[in-house]
Amino acid sequence: MSAGRAMQDRFVADVVTNDRNSIILDRWDALALPDGWLVAGCLFQTAWNLQAGRTPEADIKDYDLFYFDATDTSEVGEQRVQARVNEVLGDLGVTVEASNQARVHIWYESYFGHSYPKLRSASDGIDRFLVLGTCVAIRPREVYAPYGLELLYDGILTPNPLTPHKELFASKAASYRARWPWLRIESDNLRIPRTRAPE
Repeated sequence: MSAGRAMQDRFVADVVTNDRNSIILDRWDALALPDGWLVAGCLFQTAWNLQAGRTPEADIKDYDLFYFDATDTSEVGEQRVQARVNEVLGDLGVTVEASNQARVHIWYESYFGHSYPKLRSASDGIDRFLVLGTCVAIRPREVYAPYGLELLYDGILTPNPLTPHKELFASKAASYRARWPWLRIESDNLRIPRTRAPE
């Protein structure tokens, strides 16, 4: 088994120790998300919790679902998907948010103060998370980690050159370090894994 495959297997095993992640994946078909992924914090923060000897779900604020539907980029359409998510997962007692990556470019600048490209897939949005090591996603039988998993497991917070917004990165990194103090910020000597070349 390759080192990369072994790390992916470890990642999947870690993710599902969080019962909420496991239940979301078990009910995946009922969500009916086009190009859907369970993404970001609920995944890498579960792994960080396990490394820190904490319960898998500790300090995880919400659970995010990405999907891609270019046929309906309206806010109302996204709200309809969110209503279905609430119906399928409402009993978990946590916030689960669905985001159509086909419409992020419509609202991102007014919300974050930076322009954002029109995306072609849900994975395009995952590629652009502010912290490189947190660009991870999962769905049944598939892991998406465009820059690998080494930075995640090494606890290194490195800015993503696809979203070079220093103030947003600094805020995100500070929030992570407040909950997982052992994480390290490396923004001066940028470590860019070569798993996937930036676009």
